Amino acid sequence: MICEPFEVLEFALYRRTALNQGPSGRRASTLASPLSHFMVTREQLVELLENIALLLELKGENPFKIRAYRSAAASASSYPGDILEEARQGRLESIPGIGQAIAGKITGFVATGQLDYYNQLRAAYPDSLFELFHLRGLGPRKIKALHEALGVSSLADLKRVCTSGEAAALPGFGAKTAAKILEAIAFRVSNAERFRLGDVLPLAMVLRESLREHPASLQVSEAGSVRRGCETVHDLDFIVATSDPCAVLDAFTRSQEVREILSNGETKATVVLHNGLQCDLRAVSNLEYPFALQYFTGSKEHNVVLRGRARDQGFTLNEYRLAPLDENGPAPPEINTEEDLYAALGLPWIEPALRENAGEFEAAATGTLPTLLRQENLRGTFHVHTTASDGRSSLQEMADAAQALGLQYLGIADHSRSSVQANGLDAKRLEAQIAEIRRLNQSLEGFRLFAGVECDILRDGSLDFDDDVLSQLDYVVASVHSSFQLPEKDQTERILRAIRNPWVTILGHPTGRLLLERDPYALDLPAVIDACAETGTWIELNANPWRLDLDWRWWRRARDRGVRCVINPDAHHTSGLQDLHFGVLAARKGWLRRDDVVNCLPLKDMEKALLLKRRA
Repeated sequence: MICEPFEVLEFALYRRTALNQGPSGRRASTLASPLSHFMVTREQLVELLENIALLLELKGENPFKIRAYRSAAASASSYPGDILEEARQGRLESIPGIGQAIAGKITGFVATGQLDYYNQLRAAYPDSLFELFHLRGLGPRKIKALHEALGVSSLADLKRVCTSGEAAALPGFGAKTAAKILEAIAFRVSNAERFRLGDVLPLAMVLRESLREHPASLQVSEAGSVRRGCETVHDLDFIVATSDPCAVLDAFTRSQEVREILSNGETKATVVLHNGLQCDLRAVSNLEYPFALQYFTGSKEHNVVLRGRARDQGFTLNEYRLAPLDENGPAPPEINTEEDLYAALGLPWIEPALRENAGEFEAAATGTLPTLLRQENLRGTFHVHTTASDGRSSLQEMADAAQALGLQYLGIADHSRSSVQANGLDAKRLEAQIAEIRRLNQSLEGFRLFAGVECDILRDGSLDFDDDVLSQLDYVVASVHSSFQLPEKDQTERILRAIRNPWVTILGHPTGRLLLERDPYALDLPAVIDACAETGTWIELNANPWRLDLDWRWWRRARDRGVRCVINPDAHHTSGLQDLHFGVLAARKGWLRRDDVVNCLPLKDMEKALLLKRRA
């Protein structure tokens, strides 16, 4: 069978099911979740400490105490050694940012997986209150005020007081704040049953490998939207070929990942995992496996066309078999794999990433299906942050991590001065970083750091630094970080002006979306793509699974206009480099090939490409 990208991981996937990082590298709160029942990981420890800080803030505790837990969380996250082993050996107090009292709590948590202090803090509030932490623009202070003044303990309560005007009357709120909260509630409700691929894929791989280890399993694969690499998913689907369905299904339902069993029949089991995600496992025979795998991979639109093609050739196709429409019809050829199935219908195998009925059948019929980008094609990447701005790893640590992954180059792009919330660099600090990068490069062999900046596109489309500063860099990522609510015409003109600046190399996260958190800002994307084609500006595919921006649906248009894609992790920690995997999946859905992605160039060719862009 053709090897899919899920099978080839040059970069080990970071366990985001535990870390659940947001776009700036900070973990998104999962306060409503109980403490993990698994062996404690570093990520769960960081989550615990940050959750305690949030609960203390909600409780109105001493700010110094809150800061102590946040500091301990940052130290635990960035500690270069094995923080869990340090806890077991009683050596935590030697680590900056971790005091005696917190060290004791960490040690107990690492040893038992439980912490009474945390459980007591959390027990003071109803579980439904913690749903509010997932709403954009609503922090602990506002939640505390709403809870204490108006008794708000759930999304339903919050919607009621915002609609009635009670929330607007509270100090520090107002009608505009209440209206924004209502918008956030509506957005949250509309996406309540969806999960980001980055939060689901690592868990899917764990479950898949567990199924493969069962002695009665013959063939196993994920299916559905996860196999197609969709940016968000509703549930998980697995197909297993087995001669003992009951044994595999029973073992699956007893998995430590399972919170609730919804059903467990003779050929299918449905469970709910601890993160609330529904998961279906279908057990079939070896003969049925290729049909079930193709059918349950989808999409529905793709399957409708494929079934129609089967009918046109005198066959009926379903999730179990390909058979003659009538008794006297010709028998189909022997089918053992998906490739055999597509070949039986006169088609080359269509990769799961392309199965959206978005031109894949026409391309298959004319022999123009693309040879899609693969993980191992990447040679380097740009747009990573360091401790110089809001990153949590040093310049040296980021360079070491990139080399450990086999990359030939890494572009440093800390925030510019207008991103005050991200400790953005002013011209003096940026020039110092450039000098540091130049010095470090002198000691590197076969690897290079490129000096860049993520330069804010200001409201009027001008850039955060003058051209004399930008000209000292190897490249510039221009990004929007403010004024998201501008009308489409103004937002488009703003970005077009930035693209036309000759020092801009890359347009960063072009639409500003945060999956399941924030819609894209209003933008005339065709005009932006055309401008990038005219100026030779590269468009970023931001690989952070909260972004995956530019959306895969636009990449064929950009590709066909000659725009180069650059897959960047927007990493704020060495672990964020693992997000390149999600960028590759999104690029594949966008029909991108190796030659369409500029950071597939080897180092020498990339050096030339950067120089050419700056001379254009």
